[in-house]
Amino acid sequence: MTAPEQTVPEMPDIPEAPRHWEADVLLRDGRAAHIRPIQAGDAELLVDFYARVSDQSKYYRFFSPMPHLSDRDVARFTQVDHVNRVALVLTLSGQMIAVGRYDVVRPAEAEVAFLVEDQHQGRGIAQLLLEHLAQAGRERGVERFVAEILPDNSRMIQTFRDAGYRVASEYEDGVLMLEFPIDPTDTAIGVMINREHRAESASIEKFFNPRSVAVIGASRRQDTIGQALVRNLVMGDFTGRVYAVNPSAAAVSGMPAYKSVSEIPDDVDVAIVAVPAESVQEVVLDCAAKGVHGLVVISSGFAETGEEGRQRQRRLVGLSRSYGLRLIGPNCLGIINTDPGVSINASLSSVMPARGRAGFFCQSGALGSAILEKVQNRGLGLSTFVSAGNRADVSGNDLLQYWEEDDSTEVVLLYLESIGNPRKFSRIARRVSLRKPIIAVRSGRTTQGVPMGHAVRKIAAPPQAVDAMFRQAGVIQVDTLEDMFDVAQLLAHQPLPRGRRVAIVGNSDALGLLAADAAAAVGLVVNKSVALGAEATAEDFEDALDAAIDDPEIDSVVAVYIPPLNVSGEDVANVLAAVGEQSDKPLVSSFLGAEGIPELLRVPDVAGSTAGRGSVPSYPAVEAAVRALARVVEYAVWLRTPDGPPPGPDEVDHLAAKKLVNELLRAHPDGTELGLDELTALLGAYGIALWATRPVTTLEEAQAAGRELGWDVVLKATADHLRERPDQAHVWRNIDTPAEMEDAWDSLGARITGADRAGFVVQKNARPGVPVAVRSIEDPLFGPVVSFGISGPLTELLADRSYRIPPLGERDAAAMVREIKSSPMLFGYRGSEVVDVAEVERLIRRVSQLQNDLPQISSLELSLVLAGADGATVLTAAARVDPVADPRSDWFVRRMPEHPGDTLPT
Repeated sequence: MTAPEQTVPEMPDIPEAPRHWEADVLLRDGRAAHIRPIQAGDAELLVDFYARVSDQSKYYRFFSPMPHLSDRDVARFTQVDHVNRVALVLTLSGQMIAVGRYDVVRPAEAEVAFLVEDQHQGRGIAQLLLEHLAQAGRERGVERFVAEILPDNSRMIQTFRDAGYRVASEYEDGVLMLEFPIDPTDTAIGVMINREHRAESASIEKFFNPRSVAVIGASRRQDTIGQALVRNLVMGDFTGRVYAVNPSAAAVSGMPAYKSVSEIPDDVDVAIVAVPAESVQEVVLDCAAKGVHGLVVISSGFAETGEEGRQRQRRLVGLSRSYGLRLIGPNCLGIINTDPGVSINASLSSVMPARGRAGFFCQSGALGSAILEKVQNRGLGLSTFVSAGNRADVSGNDLLQYWEEDDSTEVVLLYLESIGNPRKFSRIARRVSLRKPIIAVRSGRTTQGVPMGHAVRKIAAPPQAVDAMFRQAGVIQVDTLEDMFDVAQLLAHQPLPRGRRVAIVGNSDALGLLAADAAAAVGLVVNKSVALGAEATAEDFEDALDAAIDDPEIDSVVAVYIPPLNVSGEDVANVLAAVGEQSDKPLVSSFLGAEGIPELLRVPDVAGSTAGRGSVPSYPAVEAAVRALARVVEYAVWLRTPDGPPPGPDEVDHLAAKKLVNELLRAHPDGTELGLDELTALLGAYGIALWATRPVTTLEEAQAAGRELGWDVVLKATADHLRERPDQAHVWRNIDTPAEMEDAWDSLGARITGADRAGFVVQKNARPGVPVAVRSIEDPLFGPVVSFGISGPLTELLADRSYRIPPLGERDAAAMVREIKSSPMLFGYRGSEVVDVAEVERLIRRVSQLQNDLPQISSLELSLVLAGADGATVLTAAARVDPVADPRSDWFVRRMPEHPGDTLPT
C-alpha cells in the first residue's frame, strides 16, 4: 500500500499518545503480546523488524521492491503526531513483530495499512491492529478508513472483509480500493467478541490439556511444596510427561531432574512454579526461551504481602505477557482436570475429585483445599478446577470463555473474591448462562471489599447494582458455599423446572408442613401436598410420585422420607432413583437426612461420573432442598423469559445527542451541568419529552410564565436542598390568575429559607400519578448503571431502588419496575388506578440507551416522573457531562486486564 507522499517535519517535541492506547492482547492461538503506539526511539526495532520481513510482504505493503528502509523512511514511520498520523506496533519477546498505521488524507478520512512479520502471519495480528487503530481514529475524529491493496494480497483483503464493517470496493489502475466507515456496528462488535472468545478459550485449553508438565522447584524432601506437586501429578495418573526441575538434585521421586527448563530435551506445555518469589522472574525467562505456553505459579510472596510484593507481582505479569506467556496465580493452589484422557492434578491438594459435570473457579488457595474436600464428600464430581490465587492474569472471565465451549462442563461454579472487569464479566456471563447455569458466591458482598493480593479497584457502585448485574446475566448468586453445592448437585443431576408449581410427597406430616412453609417463603407455589403417613411403603411412594410427575399442574417434586425404626429405606431409595432417572421434572429429596448424592440414590453414568443424570440429590434439611429448588426455578424462569431488543436506531437520534455532548465539552472542557434547553434537546433525541418548564427569579417573570403557559400552573422550588427536605413545602398548585401567582410567590418565599436560591420554576399542571425516578451514572468500573424507584425520602432511606447494567431489553426493564418493594403502588394499591407501566418501562429503556451510547454523560436523573393511567410525565430532570479519557474503549477493542507499566528487563 502506498504511503502518502509528504515531507518529514522536524519534531523535537513529539506529543505523547494516550495511555490507554497501550495494552496487552491475546493472539488467535492464545499467546499474549503487547500493543502500543510507535515511539521515536523505535528506529532500531523497526529496522530489525523490516529486515526479517519477506520481499513479498514488503511488495504487498509498498507496491514496489523496497529491500531496506532509508533513514528518511525510518524517521517518517517512527515520528508521528498521534492525531493525524497514528502508528501502533505489536511486540513480543522485546521484538517488534507487526506495525499498523493510519494517515489522515482528508477531513474525517484516513488511509490504513499493516505489515506483519511472515512467521507471525495467521495469528490474527492484523485484525487486532485494525480494531485498535479504528478506536484511536474514532477518538481523533476519523470516520472512515480507506485502503489500497494489490488484488493477489488475498489475506489482507480478507482481513478487512472479516472485520464486520460495511466495506465498499472498486478497482482502479490494477489496485483494489477499499473504503468503510469505522463506527462500531453490531456486526463489528460481534466479530470482535467472537475473536476474543476463541483466543481466551485457546489460552486456557492449553493449561487443561498439556502433553507435558515441568515442576520447577521439585524437591526430594518430604513435606515440601515441590514434592507434593510431583506426588500429586504422579498419583493422579497424569497421562502426559512430568519433568522435575531442580538445579541441585540429580533425581526427584525416581525421575531425572533437570537444572533448568531449557535443558529438558522435549517440548514443555505448562510449567508449575514452586520456587521463592524472588526467583520466579528467572523462571519466566527460562520458560520463555523454551517456548512454554503458560505458568501456574504456586509460590507466595507477591501482592498478598504488601507493597514490595505488589511491585514484584506487577513485574511478574508484565514479564510473562511480554514473552507471550499466560499466568495462573501467583499464590494459588493449582489446576485439576479429571478427564481420564488427561487426569492432571497440578495442585497442592491431594484430593483428586471424581469425574463430574461442574467446572469450579476460586481465587483463594487456602479455601481451595476445603472446597475440593467438600466436593468429594458430597459426591458431586468436577470436570475441571482452577485456584487462581492473586488472579494477576488468568481470571474467572477467561475460565468462562473456556467452559462455554467445553462439552464436559455443564455447570459453572464461581467463588469470587473480586471482579476485575465487571462489564466484561456481565457480557460473558449473560452469554454463557443461556447455555449453562452459573452459580456464584461473592465474598465481600456487603462491604465491597477486595483481598489484599488482588490488583483491582474497589467497586464504587452500590452493592445492589452488583447484585443486579448478576441477576441480569442469569447468574445464580448464593450466599454460602453450602448453598452453592446445594444448587449445583440439583443442576448437575436433574432437569430444569418449567415453572414455580411444586408437589410435596412425604411420610412425615411435620416435615411436609415445613416444606410448604419454606416453599411459600421463597416464592414457590405448592399445588399438591401428599402425606403418606409414617408406615408408607415403597409402593405408596412410587404411586404418589408418579401421580405428581404426571400432573400437568406440577413443575417439580419434593420428596421427604424419614424411615421408621429399624428400616433401612433401601426400597424407597430404589423408587426415588428409578423415578428420578425417568422423570422430565426435577425431583429433590430429604432422604434419611443425608447430604449430597447418597449411594442409594445414584444412577450410573456411562460418562464415568460418580452420579449420573437422574440421580436424586438429598438434603439434610427440607428447607435446604426447597431453597435450592427455588434458586433453580428462578434461573429457569430467566432462561425462558424472552428479552426484547433495545431501542432501534430509527427510534433515537444518536448523532444529534452526540453532537450536543461534544459541543458542550468543547465549550466546557472540565465538564458542566446541562441547561434547560440543552437538557430538553438531549432527552428529546431519545424520545423523552421534558414537561414545559419556565425558570423564574421574580414575581413578574412568574406571572408572565403563567400567562404564556395558559395558567392552571404550579410554582415550585427545585433546588436540591429543598427537594430532599419533605418537611418544607415547596410547591403551590392550581394557579390561574396573576393574583394567585402573587399569593403563591409571597407564601413560598416566606416559608422557604434562602428563597433567593430556591430555583423557582413555573410549570403547567400535570396529570396526577405516582411519582417515580429514573437515574443513570457512568461508573468507572461498570460503565453505565441505571436505577429506578418511587420518588421521595422513604425510597432513599430504605434504599428501595432497582439497578441494571445497560443495554437493557424489555425483560430487564420490566423486572426493574416489579422488583422494588414499593411496586404495588404502580399496580392498583388499595384501589388506586394501575399506572401505564409500559410507558414507565419505555422511559427506563430510553435512559438506559442514552447512558449506554454516551459515556460522557456522567449522570442523568429524571427525578420526578408522574406515572398515571394514561402515560408518564417527566417534570424534573438534570444531567451532567464530563470528559472521558478512555470512553469505554474496551467495548470496541480486545485487551487483557491492565497491569501498571513496569520497566522490563531486556
